[in-house]
This record gives sequence, C-alpha cells and structure tokens, in this order.
Amino acid sequence: MLKGFSEITVLDNFYQTSSFYPMPVVMVTTLSGNGMTNVGSYSLCFPFGIANEHYMMLISRGDSNTSLNLLNNNPHCALNFIPYKRKFLKNAVCLGYPGEETEQKQKDCIFKLVPSMRPESGSDVIFPDVIDEAIQIFECTWINDEDIFHYGNDGGERHFLLKIDHIFMKDKWAASLRKGGKFPSMPVDYGYRDSKNFWFARHGSPYAEPIPKNKGIDVNSIIYEVQRMPYELEWEDDAYKKLVKIPRVFLKRVLVSISERAVSEGITKVTPELLDSYNQKKR
Repeated sequence: MLKGFSEITVLDNFYQTSSFYPMPVVMVTTLSGNGMTNVGSYSLCFPFGIANEHYMMLISRGDSNTSLNLLNNNPHCALNFIPYKRKFLKNAVCLGYPGEETEQKQKDCIFKLVPSMRPESGSDVIFPDVIDEAIQIFECTWINDEDIFHYGNDGGERHFLLKIDHIFMKDKWAASLRKGGKFPSMPVDYGYRDSKNFWFARHGSPYAEPIPKNKGIDVNSIIYEVQRMPYELEWEDDAYKKLVKIPRVFLKRVLVSISERAVSEGITKVTPELLDSYNQKKR
C-alpha cells in the first residue's frame, strides 16, 4: 500500500459510511393515491443517459412514499433542485425522514407547490406539482421497461430510470446558462455519516479553466471531418467556426447529429443561424 493511505472497509451505504462523497440535494415530487403531491428529499439522483436519450437514475428505499407513488399511482415525477438556504435544508431533512404518510409530511413542508409546467398539463394525465423556489426542475417519467434497464431491486431499495421530458429553469439562471456568467448557489450533501446529523456544504465560486489549445480543434479539423461524411450538405465557412469549442472526442458525434437532423428537415445548407437554432432548441 502507498505510504500515507489507509484502506477503508466498504460497508452498506458506502457513499456515506466509507467515503466522503459530494451529492446533489433534490426534492422529488410525486403523486399519492389521493392526488396529493408528496415531497421527498434525495441525494442519490444522478445523470444516467446523456446522449440521444436523456435519463436520470433515482435510488430510493423500496417502501418510501416516492417509490410507492411511482410504482402504484403515477409514473411521473419532478426533480426540484433547491437553492442553498438553511431553512430549505432543514426542511429537506425533515421531509426525508421515513415512516410518515404524505398528509403528515406535507404539514411540515415549507415549499410553495405550484402546478406542473409541462405543455401537456391539463390533458387527461395528471402530473405532480413542482416547487416554486427551485432553481431548476427536471420533469420526468419513470421508464418501467426491463429491455431498457433492469436492476435486481432486492435489499429494500428501488432503482428508477427517469426519462427527462422537460427541464425548466428560473429566468435569471437560464440566461446565465446560455450566455455564460454566474452560477447559482446550490447545496452539496455529504450524507448521514455520524448517525446524528446530515452534512451540507455551500459550493465555492466556480472558476473557468480554458481547454489547452493543443487539446482543442481548429476549423481545418472540422472541414476535414465534414468532407468525409456521407451527407449532401453545403457548409458556410462561418458555420465551421461555431464548432471549434467542441472537445475533439465528441466532434464526429456532433457532426453526425447535426447532419442527420438537417437532412431529415430537408435542409441543404448548414449556416451559423441553423446551428444557433439547434443549440437553442436543445436548451
């Protein structure tokens, strides 16, 4: 073993008991059997599918209100990312305590619940409310299809593959995301390590570290790739320049995605404006 290192026994809930593991703080809203929105706090919620199909993985106790609501009542849920405020984190701990029914829990909920923002809201399908104070909200649907994902749900835990249907973000942070700027203050959860407390941290101000020039790509590299692709598309010179910040490892995938979309839409010329519109629709 290397000098200065000690081996730690890997125990159940290793992310809490056997490591320091920073996690998000997510308030998950689901629908109970009587149509009431339930709010549960989670940290085991992470990106799972990031290209083409977009998913989150939620790990929950099998007997939690969230699990039972998804399994028995309604496959839709919302992942509400709250800002760093101590009153919110105190309430998140309260709402994460097991053993209470939705009616009991919601009496202690300080968050303002508002209707789903899904465009399909108001149809015959009912969706859980979302949290008005959230910085961003992922409105999702549980994909209960073992051909897509299967995991042995033994030991009292459930794994839910959640397809991201919509992402909504407060206007201030949406503008910052698109233009580059400040980051929201979002809490980090370090788990229930000492059997007495949950531990939260405020993240510091992020800083930008430029990609080394020798790791990036230039216009000629993009032209080289485009000329070897089997698509009948004309590219404007300024369109190539829009893609120089893409990491080299993802370039071909991005070019294929752009080209296939353009061809499917009957477009014959790739322009900077077209790339801007594609990028805007992604966000």
